[in-house]
Amino acid sequence: MNIRNIAIIAHVDHGKTTLVDKILHATKVFRENQETGELIMDSNDLERERGITIFSKNAAVTYNDIKINVIDTPGHADFGGEVERVLKMADGVILLVDAFEGPMPQTRFVLQKALQLNLKPIVVINKVDKPNCRPDEVHDAVFELFFNLDATEEQLDFPTYYGSGKNGWFNDSLTEIDNINPLLDGIIKYVPAPKVAEGPLQMQITSLDYSSFLGRIAVGKVSRGSIKENQQVALMQADGTVRKLKVKELYVFEGMGKKKVAEVVAGDLCAVVGVDDFNIGDTIADADNPEALPVISVDEPTMNMLFSVNNSPFFGKDGKFVTSRHLRDRLMKETEKNLALRVTDSEDGDSLVVYGRGILHLGILIETMRREGYELTVGQPQVIVKEIGGKKHEPYETLVVDVPQEFASKVIDLVTRRKGEMLVMETKGEMQHLEFDIPSRGLIGLRTQMLTATTGEAVMAHRFSEYKPWKGAIPGRNNGVLLSKFQDKTTGYSIDKLQDRGTFFVDPGEDVYAGQIIAEHIKPGDLVVNATEGKKLTNHRASGSDDATRIAPKTLLTLEECMEYIQFDECIEVTPNFIRMRKVILDEEERKKVAKQMNAQMA
Repeated sequence: MNIRNIAIIAHVDHGKTTLVDKILHATKVFRENQETGELIMDSNDLERERGITIFSKNAAVTYNDIKINVIDTPGHADFGGEVERVLKMADGVILLVDAFEGPMPQTRFVLQKALQLNLKPIVVINKVDKPNCRPDEVHDAVFELFFNLDATEEQLDFPTYYGSGKNGWFNDSLTEIDNINPLLDGIIKYVPAPKVAEGPLQMQITSLDYSSFLGRIAVGKVSRGSIKENQQVALMQADGTVRKLKVKELYVFEGMGKKKVAEVVAGDLCAVVGVDDFNIGDTIADADNPEALPVISVDEPTMNMLFSVNNSPFFGKDGKFVTSRHLRDRLMKETEKNLALRVTDSEDGDSLVVYGRGILHLGILIETMRREGYELTVGQPQVIVKEIGGKKHEPYETLVVDVPQEFASKVIDLVTRRKGEMLVMETKGEMQHLEFDIPSRGLIGLRTQMLTATTGEAVMAHRFSEYKPWKGAIPGRNNGVLLSKFQDKTTGYSIDKLQDRGTFFVDPGEDVYAGQIIAEHIKPGDLVVNATEGKKLTNHRASGSDDATRIAPKTLLTLEECMEYIQFDECIEVTPNFIRMRKVILDEEERKKVAKQMNAQMA
């Protein structure tokens, strides 16, 4: 068969999307003079802003009369659910590894999934033009990783290519050339053509696309038989129901887009129009003798957050969708395509508990919703605790930190205070490579502290490992917060007088309300302050007293930083234009009452 299906997997920032760019250019998908920019596959606004891939995507190129379906996957651990399902469409994987950093936690995770599916690996050691790179050592480390993951003899005999995606060359040796043809030849040589079983139609839906004209489109790989336009098929769902449907239109991937066809044979990837109300993991089968494929299993979520309607005094001023029904419908729609996400009802009717893979996973969902015009309130992220053998267990993660040697002791101190245990400490060039086993709770808020302690030099990555017994209390935020006393606009006069009390999150002239967090206190404990008082103007002016107030600019926190910053009695108000932190109970007297009751219960 003249088809090769290959997924590109790697740790974040090792150069997957750049490699896809080079493959698209090398196979002449674009005209000679066409302006394409960089990171062509990262088409979503959030992906472009953050420089990360969030959704896996397909492209198809033709090289030496052979069609290569390329699947670009995310590198962040929080989007592991995307990678797990799309690997089902591939017959081989390109494992991309940075020539300096070597295998990282996410490399291990995605490689393990690929080896379990028995996919043929090709190792590409990228960025060999970087200073301090160590391609030979990295190659040995990759081999060791394969061995530790119980790879078969055949998988251990993997071909290796070296090169630089940025400079546009890949070769089977360290000799620099001016193209990536050796790698494309390697894909055709080493990746097997799709294995096609005899029998009637079977196709598993592994991802979905959406078009405002055609509605929901099912995407997957035809694993046996063939699928034709206007054919009657059976949709077999995870709960055992079988529905008869008709295929309206069929598309295969071509370049960056799709091409309409009348029939797709086994082994190729295709998009099917006309199959509504499907879920990822369902099977499209022959109408007369339907057989289902095994349902895709995705790792469980490790974190949850409470999503509820915005109940602040500024409710409804900013967003289009503000009711609990809007919120529920949007979250349920998200679970259809976001496999690692779960949504359940909370005890009170207005809130929903959303389970995800980590802070970034949930943060991207909230950011997407606010851009669509939703207003909501989200609580502090909590880890999911399980009872195993009558004992309380919590999720643990493997944390890897690469940091200049002079900061290593600070990093070790920060992590051990959060109940982390050091497993590995080794020197890589001028950097110290540290590996820890740490409870997932300990990671919340760690990144900000780590970057402050290392002047932004630390490179941090983590990956869920397993559930282990509960480790006890982990210290949270050290400092309290300053809360607004009144609802009004802040004034420069008040903020100037309060600057020695804390670091402000608001500028003069911003609307605030009672109970909103406006600054971080310099001491533990919260303080209610009046930041809305204006200067009393009199007829007498003393010389020098009207000098311009010198106010430090406000500290800007991103959504993820706010999620890591808040404590259990605080929440975040998210609207299309504002992100405000606040107390769950806005009234000061009410908060004191609740605090008294809690203290009495604990005593």
